[in-house]
Amino acid sequence: MEYLNELERGKPNLFFRTMANKPEVLKSFVPLYRSVMAPGALENRIKELAYLAVSFANECRYCTAAHIKSAGKAGIEEAEIRALQTEQDQNFTKEERAAIQYARELTRTCDADDSRDAVQLLYSDDQIVELTLVVAMANFTNRFNNGLEIEPED
Repeated sequence: MEYLNELERGKPNLFFRTMANKPEVLKSFVPLYRSVMAPGALENRIKELAYLAVSFANECRYCTAAHIKSAGKAGIEEAEIRALQTEQDQNFTKEERAAIQYARELTRTCDADDSRDAVQLLYSDDQIVELTLVVAMANFTNRFNNGLEIEPED
């Protein structure tokens, strides 16, 4: 929810200031983002691991910077972030590895033929839908930021 923190404090970040060029999209994006990233069937740690896995795969500096902040709030340590970045997944739980691999495969191939079975064994249907929405949202924001060359703010 790091994207929303500054917006809610009345200090919109560059992402929102850029999206505001299409106010009707921004107006719809905020509740969609909030509903995807809000607490739900999938624990926040898994959501943040998936979002970061996608952002690293897409080399999105803006989303990576934003989600490193929110990852810390979800209990993800610096060493785990480095492991995600270098795709050294062996120290994550099997549930976390399945979500991370699903996020990467869906990002890179627009399919999940190799990772879907593991996710289906470990997660309920509503958790899988939620995970897929997180991956889709990450890809949306990554492409928006990369396409418009939006860089992290200090």
